[in-house]
Amino acid sequence: MEKSKITVMVVTPHPDDAEFGTAGTVASWVKQGREVVYVVCTNGDKGSSDPDMTSERLAQIRRQEQQKAANILGVKEVIFLDHPDGELEDTPAFRGELVRLIRKYRPDVVITSDPYRRYLWHRDHRIAGTVTLDAIFPYARDHLSYPEHIAEGLAPHRVKEVYLWGSEEPDTFIDITETFDIKMAALNCHASQVGQYMEILGQRVRERAEKMGQKEGFPLAEAFRRIEITY
Repeated sequence: MEKSKITVMVVTPHPDDAEFGTAGTVASWVKQGREVVYVVCTNGDKGSSDPDMTSERLAQIRRQEQQKAANILGVKEVIFLDHPDGELEDTPAFRGELVRLIRKYRPDVVITSDPYRRYLWHRDHRIAGTVTLDAIFPYARDHLSYPEHIAEGLAPHRVKEVYLWGSEEPDTFIDITETFDIKMAALNCHASQVGQYMEILGQRVRERAEKMGQKEGFPLAEAFRRIEITY
């Protein structure tokens, strides 16, 4: 049976990254009837300046925060890979995890962080973006790559489009004027990260959305580097 809905997979390095980078677009696409799946690569267990916080407790808190944010956005499912924060590596095993999920959920579109920023960029963002792109092409496509997936009934899959957030050279701007408040509500779920800074942070997020919107005449927008895959 031919798939009737466009499926989107968001591969995010940490809980909260997707809310900063793409939540307005996700909310808009969900309203249009697209199905969205989140893949959260790390558990975020290092992201705290509280001297009394432990990695174990923080990981639990951030999982709950991410699920709440996803629920607000209308995300269909959240997959937590639970790698330690700051410890993503470009390995066959990590790549295989993403290839398996691409073959299982068969997304038309994948969104992830742009690995090609030249200067300051969290290492997990670079690794997550790089490994996601490699998983998409050529590994998820080629049946001789990770052949153990065939035994699970997971056939090769070709992704059609990739959207990279955080790009220094964006070329695609998505109107999020009608979903900006949903984006901010989702971002506000990450209290362990934004907490007391939410007011000033919200102002900065809006200012950036206004700046990106100017590129296409939208009041508010999110920006991406878009890759159309024609292989």
